[in-house]
Amino acid sequence: MRARPRRGERGVSVVELALLMPVILATALLIVQVAFWFHARQVAEAAAREGARVARSAPFDSGAWQGAATGKATEIVRTIGPRLLANAAATTSEKEPDERFVTVTGSAVQVIPLLPALSFTVTATAGGPVECFRPDNGGEDCE
Repeated sequence: MRARPRRGERGVSVVELALLMPVILATALLIVQVAFWFHARQVAEAAAREGARVARSAPFDSGAWQGAATGKATEIVRTIGPRLLANAAATTSEKEPDERFVTVTGSAVQVIPLLPALSFTVTATAGGPVECFRPDNGGEDCE
């Protein structure tokens, strides 16, 4: 036997749905936004790693490693996810005596592009020591 709803409770489920739907929709959009941000971060890290690999393998006394490293990082962003990481830019840095780094910065895709205040900036840095021959006589300089 089913209980019949009282007369005063008619339409209650519609009101409940109207109150809960914005919360459910906002939660779903937040989950999608976090997924886009995470994927954009992965693209930036991959591009920074590849750029750093090029920078580290360039000859020690080479002056053209910056262009090659930023070019490779930009190429990786264009190949993997040009729409996922908008306005991507690669920069290089060097720590003495022999460490090189590449930093990739960009903006993750927005689920709701109508809110420009909600920009999700992604930054990834990769690098390490320059690959070079170090003599076994106690010297630390690259040859």
